[in-house]
Amino acid sequence: MAAFDTGAGAGRAFVTGPTGLGTSAARITELLRPRTAAAPTPPTIVPPTVVPPTVAPATVAPTAVAPRAAAPQPLAPQGTGRAVPGLYCPPHLRDDRALAEEVNERLVDWTRQVGIYAGRTEKFRQADFGRLLMLTHPDTDDPDRLLAAGRCLAAEFAVDDYFCEDATTGDHPERLGPQLMLAQSAIDPPRLPGRYQERCERSMRENPVLNALRCSVRDLAGYASGAQINRLRQEIAGLFLGMDAEAGWRIGGSAPSVAEYLANRQMNSFLPCMTLVDAVGGYELPADVYGRPDVRRATLQAALASVLLNDIYSMHKEGDAQGVEYNLPTVLAAEEGCPLAEATRRSVELHNELVRSFEASSAALTLTGDPILTRYLGALWAWLGGNREWHAGSPRYNDHQGQ
Repeated sequence: MAAFDTGAGAGRAFVTGPTGLGTSAARITELLRPRTAAAPTPPTIVPPTVVPPTVAPATVAPTAVAPRAAAPQPLAPQGTGRAVPGLYCPPHLRDDRALAEEVNERLVDWTRQVGIYAGRTEKFRQADFGRLLMLTHPDTDDPDRLLAAGRCLAAEFAVDDYFCEDATTGDHPERLGPQLMLAQSAIDPPRLPGRYQERCERSMRENPVLNALRCSVRDLAGYASGAQINRLRQEIAGLFLGMDAEAGWRIGGSAPSVAEYLANRQMNSFLPCMTLVDAVGGYELPADVYGRPDVRRATLQAALASVLLNDIYSMHKEGDAQGVEYNLPTVLAAEEGCPLAEATRRSVELHNELVRSFEASSAALTLTGDPILTRYLGALWAWLGGNREWHAGSPRYNDHQGQ
């Protein structure tokens, strides 16, 4: 696992070459550190091969967040959960257990309010999504901002846990498409004539998953601009399309090729969660920059890497799925005729290739000198590290009795 140099120097370009972003990206740690009144200076982790020169930090306006009484715990350069041999991924940048617990409990309370995970509250609590939010958004320690992102995350996971699980194990998998259409309508409400509008809204309120989606996007408006919310809607539409495609394979009893699976996984990824990094951080990457082909390429490389890591960690959880098991190692093993252990090793290599490609793309993009874009790319990098740490320890992926 690559190390970080956590020095300031936030304005210089990412180092290129064999060390890449992974050993020099901590120069953006100053940009990612929560803006609190008494935030301590984290320890410096010197990279093994590169000692970046001192450069004046970029001029990025601080994010205003409420100070917390307890400072975050020291940075942990190595993961504390289950390790995957050979995995190339950044370390998490902080581990504030008190913040994670606060957000997790508030998120559990919210699921009760909207009605999702009824009867499964304790399993939801044990999955520890509050910790995921704390780990993947190290540039704020405001629990309200983290909770805003957490509501969206919980609602999206509920779509998978309710609609997609029913499609996989139930008698009517063909119902998933219409359910996902309604789910998209919940986050982008239709404007219908007269009495049909009220009927539609009532059905949204009465269905816990649809209600969770509707409320999560509505409440996000306190922290995100209209452009950022519209961006989220578009990425969730891609997520639902990917879910529907997988259901189509299951209904037909067919297996996708590796290329088809990867294309699907590009949409059915953590991209909707990752696209909120700037809103949670209290700044905004302009829509015209977010949509640029070079920025889009870097974003998608990070998003696909994040979900291939999920495939590797969630293999045992998906072992009871009916029909074909849809994760990268099993699809690779089927197409290439190799043992599952070898397919897992190759999956790790594909994940690593994507992370290094993201490094290279980010290195080129930061040469433009745009401090907001640099902060956004650094936030994606931090998200990858936090995502790995959560997957390595969450009971959702490390307990056969998990959710």
